[in-house]
Amino acid sequence: MTTEATPKILDLPIGLTATGLREEFDSIGKVQVPADHYWGAQTQRSLIHFNIGHDKMPKEVYHAYGYVKKAAAVVNTKAGRLPAWKGALIQQVADEVISGKLDSEFPLYVWQTGSGTQSNMNLNEVISNRCIQLVGGTLGAQEPIHPNDHVNMGQSSNDTFPTAMHIAAYKMATEKTIPALQRLRDALNVKSQQWSSIVKIGRTHLEDATPLTVGQEWSGYVGALDDAIADVTYATQGLLQVAMGGTAVGTGLNSPVGFGDEVAAELTKMTGFAIKTATNKFTAQGTLDRMVRAHAALKCAAVSLFKIANDMRWLGSGPRTGLMEMTFPSNEPGSSIMPGKVNPTQAEAMLMVCIQIMGSDVAVQMGGSEGNFELNAFRPVLISNYLHSALIMADMCDHFREFMIEGAVVNEAQLKSNIDRSVMMVTALSPVIGYDKASEIAHYAIDNNTTLKQAALAKGVDEAVFDRVVVPINMTRPGSADVPAAKA
Repeated sequence: MTTEATPKILDLPIGLTATGLREEFDSIGKVQVPADHYWGAQTQRSLIHFNIGHDKMPKEVYHAYGYVKKAAAVVNTKAGRLPAWKGALIQQVADEVISGKLDSEFPLYVWQTGSGTQSNMNLNEVISNRCIQLVGGTLGAQEPIHPNDHVNMGQSSNDTFPTAMHIAAYKMATEKTIPALQRLRDALNVKSQQWSSIVKIGRTHLEDATPLTVGQEWSGYVGALDDAIADVTYATQGLLQVAMGGTAVGTGLNSPVGFGDEVAAELTKMTGFAIKTATNKFTAQGTLDRMVRAHAALKCAAVSLFKIANDMRWLGSGPRTGLMEMTFPSNEPGSSIMPGKVNPTQAEAMLMVCIQIMGSDVAVQMGGSEGNFELNAFRPVLISNYLHSALIMADMCDHFREFMIEGAVVNEAQLKSNIDRSVMMVTALSPVIGYDKASEIAHYAIDNNTTLKQAALAKGVDEAVFDRVVVPINMTRPGSADVPAAKA
């Protein structure tokens, strides 16, 4: 390595005042790029060839990529492969990327090369030109900081892009999605405890069933989220293994021995995440299985959330002709034509979010299954769908909790009326008078539109026996029914 004089690093704010176009070049040739942006030829080519829809590569990917570039620069500098000033300058600009200060310089679309190469080069070009600006050089000259030779030293898009994917996904899940799920779970648990002694009629097959408490019903929602959170947490941990160090096909060509481990160690210091280089780089680069599993866990959580939200909108249906068991906050008018109408909009939004996540999981499955040989070339669609799912789930859980669950109120009068009119309370009599006799009483009550007690007395059940056995609160726990001992 030739010795280079250390230039003065200028204290310049982010931004370019130039107007018009600037000439940049890559291995194919020269390209005109907007003079007021830092990106170079390969970014501009991608903008021309992949101007598809409105789906941009998520900024979270670039922020995570900033960590990758910074960590690689640290390792390359320590080993003497990069002059200290170059390594320090790349790290300085990488920090600007991580902080989001350069977000306007990452304009590429999700629909691009499946390896993520164009996004990697977008980042390399931006870091290179920003570094060149800070030493008073000529943008587009690719010196003294070259996008490939220096910013991308020891790296390939094939190992760095999935590494950035994992970091971005792990960060989103652990900082937003899992905490939001936990907050919703805790809010449901507060209500479950609060309503532990309020009895209601259960429903199976959408038909009347035996009683339980509202707290017991809501504890089912709590348990479902406990399981979902555990699954999401476990699957997310798998993202801590990254492809870094595999370079092009997993062999590590053009990277020093131990490079992946050293970069992973630096990433751990920078992020606080326990990042490790994958034990098998061919798996890490040829598949996206860990991303598929991580999104599958989100999909499963969405299934649980869908059930909970769907129950809520039914329980609160009314206000006069629905189930009317719950009253939820009136957040906004519900109709442009029907005055006074209020709808369960938070539940509806949750259902739509869950549908979107379930649909996204199909795209993730397909993308994960389509990798060929040493490279999965469907990475952008996976990380775009994962981050979208994780973000909307986090936001929706917080909105659902704040604007629906925390303000929920039980309609105790309606619950008591349901109990008084219920026929399935006859189940408690079954061990005492037999299933067939109990069934006869139930049908009599329904056919003659009487209360269960009236039907039981009409069929010869002693009133004292009925009053002792058919006690709603006692029917909500095992061992409370009048069950005779088994015959020898």
